[in-house]
Amino acid sequence: MKWLEGKVAVVTGAARGIGEGIALKFAEQGAHVAFSYVSESSAEKARTLENKLIALGVKAKAYKSNAGDFAQCEVFINDVLKEFGTVDICVNNAGISKDNLLLRMSPEQWEDVIKVNLNSVFYMTKQVIRPMMKARSGSIINMSSVIGEMGNAGQSSYAASKAGIIGFTKSVAKELGSRNIRCNAIAPGFVETDMTSYLKEGEAGDKYKAGIPLGRFATTEDIANVALFLASAMGSYITGQTISVCGGLNI
Repeated sequence: MKWLEGKVAVVTGAARGIGEGIALKFAEQGAHVAFSYVSESSAEKARTLENKLIALGVKAKAYKSNAGDFAQCEVFINDVLKEFGTVDICVNNAGISKDNLLLRMSPEQWEDVIKVNLNSVFYMTKQVIRPMMKARSGSIINMSSVIGEMGNAGQSSYAASKAGIIGFTKSVAKELGSRNIRCNAIAPGFVETDMTSYLKEGEAGDKYKAGIPLGRFATTEDIANVALFLASAMGSYITGQTISVCGGLNI
């Protein structure tokens, strides 16, 4: 028996990186997967992922949708409900970074990061709780970051958005626990993706790894495994928690 047999999962920002890893892991465990991507440049990757998921024997569909836009989130989930019938799991993974020292950070840079990283979690959660409340069951997983727990110079906007996700997660868990809807956050550390490839090389990579007790960056599968646990019955008594998957970086 697969861990997510017959469940319907929504994953935002899944054309690559962590989101792609989670979508694949969920499909391997029997979940039907609806996922979003935001830009035309990601369309080909999204179609490739869609085909990979279908090849695993589940229903899957890619949707072009901006998680940082409330109206688009509403359309996205309405379309998912028409196509898939319900939503059992929602992974709020979409995110960006526009790092800069506070002195140099523009209001536009700040607002873009908050909109995509934090506002999107509110927008998507507000949409998916309707079918979850009706079913009196659901798992919401929000992608925070170890930076939201620790802070980091040059990343005040990113840290603020990811810390906000933690507070949001705790509040939603308290609101919806009585309906058997769980809400948890994952706080990854450095993860091997296209976005972080430049950090792995030379002195910079050695410097970052020296601060990680386990001595390596996470893989997307490391993050996906935790998401699978939280989405499944194995995590049925866990809510309102933030699980750091950072190799001990935040000790």
